Amino acid sequence: MYGMPPLPDAELVRTPLQLYRYLFRCCRLLPTAIIQQHYKHAIRQNFKIHADEDDPERIQQIIKRAIEDADWILSKYKNMEQK
Repeated sequence: MYGMPPLPDAELVRTPLQLYRYLFRCCRLLPTAIIQQHYKHAIRQNFKIHADEDDPERIQQIIKRAIEDADWILSKYKNMEQK
């Protein structure tokens, strides 16, 4: 949908814990500490919201969407830096 995933090995993310680690690694690519902290907080909040999810299909949908969203966010900041 948005092109390449933000980090290599996105296709290997299968569990919520792997997703959590992956998204935190993505945060390192953001331009400032304030922006990084904002998205880290958002990641933590979303994990709390979905902590009781037990449907494997829904979990995979959430993982796919989170990786797509991370790609979009990183692309947005990358494009802003290039202008």
